[in-house]
Amino acid sequence: MDKITRKTSFGQWFSPINLELFNDQVKTLKLDFYTKKLTTESFLKLLLYAQLEEVESLHALSDCLFDDQLQKGVNLDSISISQLSRRLNGMNPDLFQSLFLDLVTKIHAKTHYTKLIMPLKIIDSSTLPLNLTNHKWAEFRKTKAGVKLHLRLVFMEKGISYPEKAVLTTAKEHDRGQLEIMVDNKECMYVFDRGYLDYERFDRMTDDGYFFLSRLRKNAVIREVYDFKLPENSTILSDQMVLIGTTQNRTENYFRLLRVIDSKGNELQLLTNRFDLSAEEISEMYKSRWAIELFFKWIKQHLNIKKFYGQSEWAIHNQVFIALIVFCLHVLIQLEMQSNRKTLQISRYLRATLWKPARIWLRKIEGKAIP
Repeated sequence: MDKITRKTSFGQWFSPINLELFNDQVKTLKLDFYTKKLTTESFLKLLLYAQLEEVESLHALSDCLFDDQLQKGVNLDSISISQLSRRLNGMNPDLFQSLFLDLVTKIHAKTHYTKLIMPLKIIDSSTLPLNLTNHKWAEFRKTKAGVKLHLRLVFMEKGISYPEKAVLTTAKEHDRGQLEIMVDNKECMYVFDRGYLDYERFDRMTDDGYFFLSRLRKNAVIREVYDFKLPENSTILSDQMVLIGTTQNRTENYFRLLRVIDSKGNELQLLTNRFDLSAEEISEMYKSRWAIELFFKWIKQHLNIKKFYGQSEWAIHNQVFIALIVFCLHVLIQLEMQSNRKTLQISRYLRATLWKPARIWLRKIEGKAIP
């Protein structure tokens, strides 16, 4: 702990960023080749600050540099709105995506010891609306534009979840098209909703050795093959081996179908290719889907991905990946401190101590008195 007391809270929070990887890519892409003032590193720190403080526009971000502590923190005393805009719209988002994936690797390293059972990974998407007038490249209806964030979330014990893979497309892209991209590990259990239903893919995933759990539509054609016996006092309505689909378009593999009641009293049909787990275990796995709903809600409420700073596709993608980087940095400090604090609490404490010594922020996270 003594080694980090001279850092500011922002500096400590930022420290997991792999600057060696970052600077190598900056050199390869020649991003700072003609830059005299706004270096890529300063720009990264400024965008991270903007996310933390929920700065609403580039105009406001430029004005924030009036603060001499921010100037020192990002190594920049002032910058014009036009320079910020050019950087944001012209920078390939692969740079920020690589930083995000590197942070995910660091989270993996800190959480691998908890994987006593098959890891649970949740797949879903969320549409981020855009103004059609300014974002015609993202049109998906006559009067609407938007991008879709396709996400894979790792669901961990103790309530910690983190984004592991993110793909951005226009809102026109159907969820099913991303399923094969998101499913790539045979040692995991994938959970997703009805938007990903595709019988042919389910067969292919099963043949290839991937495990999944999905919700089935009410009007799905089902052929019951076998009824599994349920334990007494079970909350499960039924547990069956089935074939799915019509005679003309039926799955080749047998699947397991559970009928359960959710917390609102609605009946759900859950389809999986796992026969080795109890019906109660499968039902509990599906309940973990709430984690990705909470994640989307969190980043939309507490990170700046509702008001976008730029109009180009690259600008939108850059802002989303910066938001994901912010979340991963919060998770890393949560793991490092072995803290039970909520992500929102950690973020609030950080904002309150941003340019103060890191020990103040860290002691607050630990629940210790501030000397």
